[in-house]
Amino acid sequence: MKITNAEFIQSTTQINQLPGGDLPEFAFVGRSNVGKSSLINMLLERKQLAHTSQKPGRTRTINHYKINDNWYMVDLPGYGYAQTSKQERKKMYRFIKDYVLQSTNLVNIFVLLDGKIKPQSSDLRFMEWLGINEIPFTMVFTKIDKLSSSALTKNLAHYRREMLKKWEFLPMVIKTSAVKKHGKDEILNYIEELLDGY
Repeated sequence: MKITNAEFIQSTTQINQLPGGDLPEFAFVGRSNVGKSSLINMLLERKQLAHTSQKPGRTRTINHYKINDNWYMVDLPGYGYAQTSKQERKKMYRFIKDYVLQSTNLVNIFVLLDGKIKPQSSDLRFMEWLGINEIPFTMVFTKIDKLSSSALTKNLAHYRREMLKKWEFLPMVIKTSAVKKHGKDEILNYIEELLDGY
């Protein structure tokens, strides 16, 4: 897929404010500081369409971007940032879940996972919740340029062991680097494939 047009549409703070319509939506979500905004900018070939920050937990809204005038890329808030209050973390988590359950146009969620670190309980719980609710998702490992291939293989194997304790099989896995643009074509081509069957 080639991105010919990417337009920011709106930031949403309430579920009843979502854009509506019938355009298919592909959502990106992950723990705070996982590199979500950098990945989105890399996919869309824009430097600051999604605002990046050194401060984790910056995204507190649901952001819709209209792509090629025929689908939405949805930037969801980060979850699990320890330096926010427990009440705030619960609020963000509920906000994300409400969107996932109530969006009638959601096709797939790309769950971003930091390739540099071991499986985190918040990520495992969230993916388990998606599975229980039969929400299609893809595991996207970020920042793979920051570790060796053997270290990445070890971390992916750790994820596999942890998830197969509860899963019969794992969803699709995509390895990415926003710096080196690794995984860009794989994600966009998969979105195109899903759009063809929408």
